Amino acid sequence: MMRILCALLALGIGASARDVDLPETMLACQRQSGGWPKNYDRTRKLSSSEQRDLRRQRSQGDATIDNGATHTEIHLLAEAFTRTADPRFEKAVLDGINYLLDGQMHNGGWPQRFPGGRGYATQITFNDNAMIGVMNLLKNITDGHPSFSFVPGRTRRECAEAVERGIACILKCQVVIDNVPTTWCAQHDRRTFRPCQARSYELPSLSGSESVGIVRFLMRIEKPDEKVIRAIEAAIAWFKQSKLNGIRLKRLADKSKPNGFDHVVVKDPGAPPLWARFYDLRSNQPIFCGRDGVPKKSLAGIPHERRTGYSWLGSYARDLLARDLPRWRQQQGRTP
Repeated sequence: MMRILCALLALGIGASARDVDLPETMLACQRQSGGWPKNYDRTRKLSSSEQRDLRRQRSQGDATIDNGATHTEIHLLAEAFTRTADPRFEKAVLDGINYLLDGQMHNGGWPQRFPGGRGYATQITFNDNAMIGVMNLLKNITDGHPSFSFVPGRTRRECAEAVERGIACILKCQVVIDNVPTTWCAQHDRRTFRPCQARSYELPSLSGSESVGIVRFLMRIEKPDEKVIRAIEAAIAWFKQSKLNGIRLKRLADKSKPNGFDHVVVKDPGAPPLWARFYDLRSNQPIFCGRDGVPKKSLAGIPHERRTGYSWLGSYARDLLARDLPRWRQQQGRTP
């Protein structure tokens, strides 16, 4: 029954707070651990029987922070409680916060899935902004965001301590190559803090995507110490060095392909800069990979299924450099 219901709900997770007026769905999907599964439609109105069936499955061990799960529900249900004062929403939020606090590892990081994760899901997970999503939530609570005014002082202090441990973990994970700090991998080993592999096509590397979210979080720190400032500036230097100029990613209709289109990289001297999702740890050159785990130097070199089924190139750091960096430097009294 659970698989059938989740299949019915699996329509995406891109709902914003103003789109979600059905917190009952989120309540029904919360697990006993306090967390939530991923990839269900938070906006879908459930029948009474569906709600009952889902609540019977609360012991399922599929809670996660992948794909925005759990920290998104906590944000939305906190807003719902602020609007309605429904005590069920308050309890769900506090249970969710405790789930996240309990899930923090001794190293300060968060795994993708807990409890009961296996393989790469047990490592420090920046992939798809999983850990950073959690840390942004906990920092909002720590900073006294109005949506979380009901959170008890003790829990707020625990969130602040978790944020500090998370920052220390982030700094330990920053990859240093030839004595030069760079950026971060999507996953880091929970014991050594070194870059590690996730899925077969997600190799140990430098991430041009996840690293953006990490830097943006570090820029939220009101009074950063020199370690944090150096980490930010080193990552910014890497982003500037690693941008890809003169190319554009195009989606072309192609009826000969299973999904009817293809992704190709074309030369375009006037195109805005792009960044690769992954860069080789030795050469700092972009790498692309199929499910065989063999890195290639070009997007065209990997099978069509992965070429069109994953984000390999994007304007990931454009706004970070153009908008966030000048504002942060001004706030810190540093040279723009």
